[in-house]
Amino acid sequence: MTSDDGGLDLMALLPRLAQVSGVLNRGRLIERAMAASGITVDRPAMGVLLTLHMAGEPLRVGEIAHRMQVVGPHITRQLNELERRDLARRVPDPDDQRARLIELTPEGSAATARYMETILGWLAGSLDDWTAQDRATFGRLLERFVNDFTARVDALDT
Repeated sequence: MTSDDGGLDLMALLPRLAQVSGVLNRGRLIERAMAASGITVDRPAMGVLLTLHMAGEPLRVGEIAHRMQVVGPHITRQLNELERRDLARRVPDPDDQRARLIELTPEGSAATARYMETILGWLAGSLDDWTAQDRATFGRLLERFVNDFTARVDALDT
């Protein structure tokens, strides 16, 4: 099956997308990066740390759950372990003193930064032989594809 835009073979694209997904999710990439950066939490807890890191600000448990596409109690279980290990903490929400936000501790921030440096180093290494123009084109097209595809999938829910 091809699209109408010049013969892109979508059937050939699907296995490549699955392959990337497998490398990112089912492969041992996450565990290898955690080991390389000295992080000894489980994979779901690493997801919470990364969500907080990428947000760049404290978040409520419900927002972390939404971003990770899991239920709140799952995040609460992970948070209890992260707090015990001094990687994250609950802080008062300045807009609602009854609510709590979750933020990285300095130790959690440093650990997550080491993890990100490891992953980004591996990504950069895979692009070493690409021209600057190819890297820029890839980044622009990948962002466009992800945004467009996400919007289409989200529209299925409405």
